[in-house]
Amino acid sequence: MHTQTLAGKTAIVTGASSGIGYATALALAKAGAAVVVQARRQERLDELVRLIESQGGKALAVAGDASREEDIDNLLEQATSWTRGGSKYDIVVVNAGRGLAGGILHSDESQWQEVYDVNVLGAGRLLRRAGHYLVQRKGGDIVVVGSSVGRNISPFSGFYGSSKFAVGAMAEALRREVCTAGVRVSVIMPGIVVSEFQGVAGYNAENFGKTVEQFGKLLQPQDIAEGIQFLVSLPPHVNINEMMIRPTGQPYP
Repeated sequence: MHTQTLAGKTAIVTGASSGIGYATALALAKAGAAVVVQARRQERLDELVRLIESQGGKALAVAGDASREEDIDNLLEQATSWTRGGSKYDIVVVNAGRGLAGGILHSDESQWQEVYDVNVLGAGRLLRRAGHYLVQRKGGDIVVVGSSVGRNISPFSGFYGSSKFAVGAMAEALRREVCTAGVRVSVIMPGIVVSEFQGVAGYNAENFGKTVEQFGKLLQPQDIAEGIQFLVSLPPHVNINEMMIRPTGQPYP
């Protein structure tokens, strides 16, 4: 049962058309936040907005590509001019990203640039802009969705893992820059979550399913969303910098 712990706040969630982003937008809205959602698929965002509004919440869809500088700028501009959200934002969930099966030797090299454009450079631009804005406001939350393979690099997803290692490093660097202004930065590192992510990354029953079936019940996007809601609902003087959430049966990574 969600309480209105985030009433009066506005949250931005990227990569909100499915999976963790979709579930996070719903969770934050249920907790009372007005939510600005970004993804490339306008129709999925519109569906999410309708669902949030049908539950009494407030939401705004801003379609865009999280790797494009102009789309990031437009997202933040829309958030700060949205009167239903109070013409400001307090929480930024840097969730947009994509996976890639394989390590340095066997991942598809033609996709390397796209992985870093979204997972590292796009995320970094959003961190920079949101960091400047929240420092001026003297408070707020930035939550970066990393990965357990960003901490425990796996040869089966090594190139992707390197991108999540990088964004985790950027988040900690940002935390040190902004913490004295009252801005919190957290990295949440999911283990295996069942979503569209696996298919886009190139995982299938052969290279993924056999490995994970031994782990038992896997995480759902809602499990991570609840972790994010917990982080941003803490008292302002408490900042959990890192949180790793795995299925109970997942030994590694």
